Amino acid sequence: MTSSGPGRRPIGTTILRTGVALACAFAVLAGGAGWWQVVEAQRLATSPDNPVVIAAARRTLRGPIVDRDGRWLARSSRDANGEALREYRDPVVSHVVGYASRQFGTAGLERTYNPELLGLAGADPMGGLLDKFDPSPREPLGLRLTLDLRLQRAAVQALGRDRGAVVMLDPATGEILALASTPTYDASAIADPATAAATFERLRDDDAKPLLPRATLGRYVPGSVFKIVTLMAGLGGDAISPATTFPEQPDAEQDGLVVDGFPIRDGHHPQTGDRALDLVEATEVSCNLWFALAGLATGGERLVGEAEELGFGAAIPFDLPTAASRVNDGSGDAPGGFSGEVELASAAFGQGGTFVTPLQMALVAATVANDGVLMKPHLVSEVTGEGTGAGPVGPETWRRVLAADDAAVIQAAMREAVEGDLGRLFTSGAKGTGVPTAGKSGTAELGGSGEPHSWFIGYAGGQTPRIAIAVLVEQGGRGGERAAPLAGDLMARYFELYGRP
Repeated sequence: MTSSGPGRRPIGTTILRTGVALACAFAVLAGGAGWWQVVEAQRLATSPDNPVVIAAARRTLRGPIVDRDGRWLARSSRDANGEALREYRDPVVSHVVGYASRQFGTAGLERTYNPELLGLAGADPMGGLLDKFDPSPREPLGLRLTLDLRLQRAAVQALGRDRGAVVMLDPATGEILALASTPTYDASAIADPATAAATFERLRDDDAKPLLPRATLGRYVPGSVFKIVTLMAGLGGDAISPATTFPEQPDAEQDGLVVDGFPIRDGHHPQTGDRALDLVEATEVSCNLWFALAGLATGGERLVGEAEELGFGAAIPFDLPTAASRVNDGSGDAPGGFSGEVELASAAFGQGGTFVTPLQMALVAATVANDGVLMKPHLVSEVTGEGTGAGPVGPETWRRVLAADDAAVIQAAMREAVEGDLGRLFTSGAKGTGVPTAGKSGTAELGGSGEPHSWFIGYAGGQTPRIAIAVLVEQGGRGGERAAPLAGDLMARYFELYGRP
């Protein structure tokens, strides 16, 4: 049958088009349902705000978390009502392990591995669908960490009442041995329903911000420890070499280095006389003017690009959330997003708009120690137990950042910065007992009348460095006075526990 009026479509055509439209609509609905029920099923099923997950958390004894040698860090029991209760061994691991609380949810590794610890992690999307019809819960899995509780305790004790962070890792594997932030907090008091509300309110209102994991989410002006990144960029781009000197550097120590009409001052290094310093000498005495000139020679685009190779500009792939380090905010019109050469020169020696996390700077030191290869940092060495998701977590190469020959140049410079006749004056106490040590201290000026942040990054262990470290002490004064000896003590403790090379 067809319509007879002028300009009207045949009824058959209308029906066909309506059928096609309905078929398309059903296809979209089916695709959406498939997406949410298959592709997104696992994520939704294990989301912390899923009522099923919340209910499971109340009744399921979460899997244990232990350090690298099996020392328990988190374990579960039942309260008087038969509901699950989490217990934490020591506040020194609170920023790493986190907490699991009925009122306040999860944090740290408790959040990252929440599905595994509750036994909710599925094998695959289709398996997740079938699990809906399986009334028997999976066995919760546990975590074995790369962390050494003894080093973690030593790091927190060394920081004492200061606000700060310590990161210690194996440069060849990326295994994190200590990830300390101070002040700490009592995670057990947050996990216990009887004390959770009062504890959390007190911690939230504390001006010292004890809930902040400074090692991974704290961002700080780096000062002179950033000079190692400048060396990487300059050597990798052939802008500098071990023999590079800048003739204007000696006079600039007296009169200032004028960049775009702005004088950059550093002060005179009386130990070096009036000679123009080369790369190793400039690193040993931490000459800001040499590094400002090296940064200008390297260029903003190259400096930012090298930093990005090291992980700057984005969150680091890690077991815990990380803040993005940056060389500048990228809003300028000059190459690399700098506002001009003054900002570039300042960034080259770690001031200006440069902000970093302690974890990021530990990776810088580890990359130099590992002959230019950056390993992905990781905290979990094994997911323990029976079932899907259990198994070891091995080392993983992230990328090669610089050539081995260039890394060797920086290794020599960092060695002199700790063990050289002049370097020892700036890094007092950084050298571990009888172990070859390399590093760089940093004094991050903050402006105003406050004390600068105290920094040290470095590594130790002879021909094959075994431990890399970053230490940050908020407003701790000069790097050589606070952070460097603290790092030296912790590296010495490492060799006491694991043996000298």
